[in-house]
Amino acid sequence: MIKFILWVVFIASLASIITGFVIKPHEWSEKLIGLGTVGLFLIVIPLFSYYRWKDRDVKDYMLTKENLDKMRKNNEL
Repeated sequence: MIKFILWVVFIASLASIITGFVIKPHEWSEKLIGLGTVGLFLIVIPLFSYYRWKDRDVKDYMLTKENLDKMRKNNEL
């Protein structure tokens, strides 16, 4: 479901930006470009980040003592 919403909002944002550039002399062109940009940065990027990180453990990516020891052991080999 999230993946579908991501694609729809992503395509709508890109379409808004492209339409804004195509109809440049029109008074709504800058608003369309702005709405597309806001859609990408305030909706698509946070949803994408949530979608990609929802089933992962954050501790695997933190520099804890155990992870540093694992990295040192792998570098010695």
